[in-house]
Amino acid sequence: MTTNVPNAVRAISHQSAVETLSLSLFIQTPDNGMTRTYCIGDIHGCYTQVNMLITQSIDDAAGRPMQFIFLGDYIDRGPKSRETVDYLIDLQRADPDHVICLKGNHEDLVLAAHDDDAWADNWLAHGGQSTLESYGVSSARDLPPAHINWLRTLPTLYRDQHRIYVHAGINPDRPLHDQDDDDLLWMREPFLSSTALFELFVIHGHTPLPNGRPDIRPNRLNIDTGAVYGGPLTAAVFDDLHREAIRFLSAS
Repeated sequence: MTTNVPNAVRAISHQSAVETLSLSLFIQTPDNGMTRTYCIGDIHGCYTQVNMLITQSIDDAAGRPMQFIFLGDYIDRGPKSRETVDYLIDLQRADPDHVICLKGNHEDLVLAAHDDDAWADNWLAHGGQSTLESYGVSSARDLPPAHINWLRTLPTLYRDQHRIYVHAGINPDRPLHDQDDDDLLWMREPFLSSTALFELFVIHGHTPLPNGRPDIRPNRLNIDTGAVYGGPLTAAVFDDLHREAIRFLSAS
């Protein structure tokens, strides 16, 4: 934790990261406005890894002002979708101005399955069964209303001075102010092959990287390092001065 946090605070374990994030808001050392942004890739029910990564991030910030951006895909495929969503809701509630949770295509799918049974098979084919098991229910319609309502509120993009954050990518043939939600949630090509220098540096996930390392390009950064497939869960660390990540953190 931060160097000026009392030992009793250092000893906090899990409820840990949510409580520690709340405490960190009041134990910040001045850094000339240099906020640290921790952007975290696709979680897919890997609750243990995200818990570890949040704790690492708080430690890394060392008392500086900080914010979190999550790129979506919190559910499906992995074992602990319910715990992950509960955790992110609590984390956001602890500091709603500095915890941004974006929507991913898997959130899009589960909402479609919840609202229309015709989408159920499509969602299940994309890993929805593990989510049902995590919640102990038999259909998307049985998921907790509070979780469904939270998923509906998730935005599809976030931008700051240097970067735009999305789940999947952007349509390289359209300006940033005119992107379609389906592209932001589902895009692969022609975005992944594009060498165009976009208006802002694009931070995304969605396409898992088989080598478990972030894919750094001149116009974009992919941080889906395949946590649910045995790779690490990755956070890209940004400051206010530089477009590119200043370092990466990971939890396996």
